[in-house]
Amino acid sequence: MRPAQRSRQETLALRRQLIGSSCKLFFANDPVKIVKAKGQYMYDENGRQYLDCINNVAHVGHCHPDIVKAAHEQNQLLNTNSRYLHDNLVDYAERLSKTLPAKLCVFYFLNSGAYHGHLTTLIDISPYKFRNLEGQKEWVHVAPVPDTYRGVYREDHEDSVTAYANEVKNIIEQAHRRGRKIAAFFVESLPSVGGQIIPPAGYFQKAAEHVHKAGGVFIADEIQVGFGRVGKHFWAFQLQGEDFIPDIVTMGKPIGNGHPIACVATTKEIAEAFAATGVEYFNTFGGNPVSCAIGLAVLDVIEKEQLQAHALEVGNFLMKLLKEQKIKHPIIGDVRGSGLFIGVDLIKDQAERTPATAEAELLITRLKEEYILLSTDGPGRNVLKFKPPMCFSMEDAKFVVDTMDKLLTDMEKEHLNQQKTRTCST
Repeated sequence: MRPAQRSRQETLALRRQLIGSSCKLFFANDPVKIVKAKGQYMYDENGRQYLDCINNVAHVGHCHPDIVKAAHEQNQLLNTNSRYLHDNLVDYAERLSKTLPAKLCVFYFLNSGAYHGHLTTLIDISPYKFRNLEGQKEWVHVAPVPDTYRGVYREDHEDSVTAYANEVKNIIEQAHRRGRKIAAFFVESLPSVGGQIIPPAGYFQKAAEHVHKAGGVFIADEIQVGFGRVGKHFWAFQLQGEDFIPDIVTMGKPIGNGHPIACVATTKEIAEAFAATGVEYFNTFGGNPVSCAIGLAVLDVIEKEQLQAHALEVGNFLMKLLKEQKIKHPIIGDVRGSGLFIGVDLIKDQAERTPATAEAELLITRLKEEYILLSTDGPGRNVLKFKPPMCFSMEDAKFVVDTMDKLLTDMEKEHLNQQKTRTCST
């Protein structure tokens, strides 16, 4: 028998005792205990409902009944590794192939994405990780994020696409001068941890041209932003234009709506080159019948509930509301996004665009008190990130923005009062 549900404080005490301290909690000073979820809502141990604005893993909605049913039914029949023939594996690969350009037609299944690296080789290529460890290795080269709001080349640059692509070209040339070759260029189709960035259209094409000329491959990471989230397209890399096709695409998180499944799609040429090394690829859980049944169910729900079109409609509405708040509240420096992938960049001043880190942290803490779960990202931890389940509604969008408006107004009044108090003190 399972023990009776613990109190929040007891659970927290046991977690601190038994779970490694490097495993972080949201709202560490006052964490939320979540015991169930449905759709875009999560519920704590007291039954209080929270609106989930950040869980892109529960892509089609928390605990979607169709996903639960698919997992249960297949689990009752068979779950084993992919060394046996099974229809689910090939059926799922075939369905995925129909969402991608024809060139990307070979698939490798895994049980999880690597989240910026739990292997030293992956940590070594992730600035998000290595900047907190031993630093950048000699064989790793970091190109500037193509951020036209606070990056090297901004919205007023005459040709930010070429300028950012030339940064890639310059890095390649510098590597060649040191006698090094280029293996691959890794890029999130829409950099998320980097601050919810929307690269200017055409950048991938120009960057890929330099990478290919140097003998490298272009790898598009869709783990955060694939499967219709951007609204206009099924894959975020397609925002760059129909003429752009990556050499490799990585998928994870939303692919299984919370079930551990991930995938790599590539070309026949790359797959054959990999096979020619003589190294067998095998993943014990990758491509098992249950995971593939769940993956198929996710695609069915996206199609049946028209979630890609829904993401575009609701995302456009949310962007409109947020841009109206930008006019009202000077702390909002930029609102950017596509579909239900949106970033709100909070700043201290309009001229310097200095990240409003403390203010962003205060805002998400107060939103939590209003039963809205939001978080921050970006190097300055000042970008509010919206990546909710795809069933997020117009009503949800209005509720969040109305609450943000109220809280930002309160924060502005508090700031003004503090300034008056300091003036009186002097």
